[in-house]
Amino acid sequence: MVTPMQSRYRFDPQRHRAELVPLLAALAEAPTLAGSRRDRLLARWPKAGKGFFSKSELLAGLRWLRRTEPAALAGVDLARLERRLRGKPVRTLSGVAVVTVFTRPHPCPGRCVFCPNDVRMPKSYLADEPGCQRALTHRFDPYEQTWSRLRALTANGHTIDKVELLVLGGTWSSYPAAYQARFLARCFAAMNDFGAAPAEMRLRVRGPGSEVGEDGEVRPDGSSGGNSDGNSNASLASNPSLASNPSLASNPSLASNPSLASNPGLDGRELRRGADAAGRSYNSLVGAGGDGGDAGNGAGDREEAALHRLQAANEGAGARCVGLVLETRPDRVNAGEVLRLRRLGATKVQLGVQSLSDAVLAANRRGHGVAATRRSFRLLRAAGFKIQAHWMPNLLGSDPGADIADFRRLFADPDFRPDELKVYPCSLVDNAELMRFWEAGEWRPYDDGELLEVVVAALAATPPWCRLSRVIRDIPGTDIVAGSRVTNLRQVAEAEMARRGLAPRDVRAREVRGDDLDPARLRLEEEVYATSVGEERFVQLLTPEGRLAGFLRLSLPDPAAALAGSADEIRRELAGRAVIREVHVYGRVAALDGAGRPGGRAQHRGLGRRLVDHAAGVARGAGHAGLAVISAVGTRRYYRRLGYTDGTLYQHLSW
Repeated sequence: MVTPMQSRYRFDPQRHRAELVPLLAALAEAPTLAGSRRDRLLARWPKAGKGFFSKSELLAGLRWLRRTEPAALAGVDLARLERRLRGKPVRTLSGVAVVTVFTRPHPCPGRCVFCPNDVRMPKSYLADEPGCQRALTHRFDPYEQTWSRLRALTANGHTIDKVELLVLGGTWSSYPAAYQARFLARCFAAMNDFGAAPAEMRLRVRGPGSEVGEDGEVRPDGSSGGNSDGNSNASLASNPSLASNPSLASNPSLASNPSLASNPGLDGRELRRGADAAGRSYNSLVGAGGDGGDAGNGAGDREEAALHRLQAANEGAGARCVGLVLETRPDRVNAGEVLRLRRLGATKVQLGVQSLSDAVLAANRRGHGVAATRRSFRLLRAAGFKIQAHWMPNLLGSDPGADIADFRRLFADPDFRPDELKVYPCSLVDNAELMRFWEAGEWRPYDDGELLEVVVAALAATPPWCRLSRVIRDIPGTDIVAGSRVTNLRQVAEAEMARRGLAPRDVRAREVRGDDLDPARLRLEEEVYATSVGEERFVQLLTPEGRLAGFLRLSLPDPAAALAGSADEIRRELAGRAVIREVHVYGRVAALDGAGRPGGRAQHRGLGRRLVDHAAGVARGAGHAGLAVISAVGTRRYYRRLGYTDGTLYQHLSW
């Protein structure tokens, strides 16, 4: 059956025309749509006489009137009104529309004491987290998740031409090869279908390639080809004996796993000591049903070929993937894995660093040491990947002073220096093994003052070429047994920095976002720093006020050592070449065809080309034989227009 989350988008503007026309006109004339003023207007023209219209409904009504009865809103600046109504504009102010999807639960190679053990979710995630709830609603089906997020962004007025696909779910590298390729293929199928769909179809609950009917049941014929990746997991299939378990009420994906039938605590609370009363661990519970036929018999190669066909189609799709992000552990990164990540089309890797202390890693049973983290950074950077590290203060065995020193090592040591960073202060949840250390008095959460000092020090130590994406994990307060419940920790820390006369310098703090700009007034500057593979140039375009309009990451590798240990295929393509690892232009996502683009917006003003041309000049001047770019599927055509030719894994410019 259709869930409440899905049914809200079945809005019929025609039924509410009488209220929508005067309401939209009044909203267009209002000097501001903030708070009480907006609510007074919504109350004056209620939906069906009893409720407020949501932003997505107002936008749907506006588009319907513009399409069917434009005279009804004569004199109204419709483009301006749509921008004012757009929900959560920050969703696309970074220059791309981020679509987050989750893989199904799967055994994890780690035994970290701080990780949640919610067997309804992939390791380290909780079913109550917002993104996880969406994954559960869609049975972990990648097509359904992708379509749903694109639909929601569109319903709230966002442009979805350029998509960064973020795949979460613990350790990607531990999933079977065929599952990986099939999962991504279904995501690309959804982007292709959504991009080709007419406006009215984009707001439907199901896409044309959906394997789930309107009643919420999986179609028996698998109509879009291949099994649904949510429902093909035999370890999490439909077992009627689990239906009476309240913890499964919102989770239709947990299926025929006999080992789960007798487990009354599927949120994992029994696993706080590493296993439940019957001695079953998270891995044995979620993996008891096998891999669903994903591995072996060359299935991975077949699925990868299908993925590549869908990616080729996506190059010109209406929802193009301009970045593919996968997450893994440092000890799973080797030459073969780096090659595979690139063959799948990945451009960025989220890496669970957690700490740069061997003692802290060991105390938390991370399963690897700092040497593995050094090796993973080197291999990924040499292959051109962007690296987004995860770092955790307040781990077992650490303290605030040690954490501050540990954070500074991230940037002081050339072997690390991540491009992006997420700071996740350790929070205690009821189903983590850390519970027993807390109960024994061997671990305690930092108080708010201690945590604030760590975060302020982290913000102050983050260099201008790194983007500090997050400083708190989005764990619902109801799930936190002990630890910070402050959800706006970055805002609090920045206010404290301002009180001390400090200001953050990281990328996120300097982005132009929705600000207007004049390209002629932008100045180009470089930040130069050493890495484990050579020299890095962070090339940035700045407004006169110092706001960041765009940037490029250029690696000038040491030809003698940079590719040591890399796979042969990567060495053949990158030998002697500089590498563009990222090009990013900020501002609200602008449509690829330029439709409806107001003056002053950063995107599609030639800024990207200016950065790329500068990088080519730097690379040539440094004596490199050519320039390679780790392009995403959706940016290949752009680089071809700039004169780059296709290789097997990269695109190239030679001179």
